[in-house]
Amino acid sequence: QVQLVESGGGSVLPGGSLRLSCGASGNIISIDSMGWYRQAPGKQRELVATITTDEVEVPKYSDSVKGRFTITKVSDNTKVFLQMDSLSPDDTAVYYCNAYRHYFNRNYWGKGTLVTVTS
Repeated sequence: QVQLVESGGGSVLPGGSLRLSCGASGNIISIDSMGWYRQAPGKQRELVATITTDEVEVPKYSDSVKGRFTITKVSDNTKVFLQMDSLSPDDTAVYYCNAYRHYFNRNYWGKGTLVTVTS
């Protein structure tokens, strides 16, 4: 099992920035990638960004956040971060931390943190 806890959400003005953090514990060594997803009201959960847990640490971003958001993590995979810049109201959503085990095709989720972008 893997446990994930998000923090750092809140309310911000358009054009502002926020940094989300996710702490991971449990069977971390089994994780193949970590990332962030989001779910806006009335919409399906969508991928925001992921990063592999190997030494290469390959990031992947959705087109909607590319160039504005940056995903990073610590080397032991106990924390993953999402730096969000140039936020717009379209970024308003609950953001979920994710960990993925490829061998079992298993996803682990945090409880989410709310990000609200409004003037």
